[in-house]
Amino acid sequence: MLRYPVKLERDSNGTILVSFPDVPEAHTFGDDREEALARAVDALETALMGYMEDRRAIPPPSVSRRVQHVAVPALTEAKLALYSLMRTGRITKTELAGRLNWHLPQVDRLLNLRHASRLDQLEAAFRVLGKHLSVQIMD
Repeated sequence: MLRYPVKLERDSNGTILVSFPDVPEAHTFGDDREEALARAVDALETALMGYMEDRRAIPPPSVSRRVQHVAVPALTEAKLALYSLMRTGRITKTELAGRLNWHLPQVDRLLNLRHASRLDQLEAAFRVLGKHLSVQIMD
């Protein structure tokens, strides 16, 4: 599970500002702590999509037990893992589409963090890259 440390600060106008030390591009706010944390996942995903668009490495979350954390959704985590695997293996979207016998827009959607991709599609992508997708249920 990808859990990023989050920093919450009260702004001069009373809102709660949210930032991520590991992803400095991710910022949001809320009228209170609950609203700020609810918006935090969207801000984090938006920033990570920017990393993907710029073909940059996804920063790993730092380990800190003393601060609040925000977890990315499981589907987002799987998509980030696929992107990272492709990046380290220097596998282009076009090459992945060819291996899967898919059209390029299908691969684009598979890597789009806003698209609700099907798990079987992610499994197929990992399989052609020599990996296996596993689901773990935790308390």
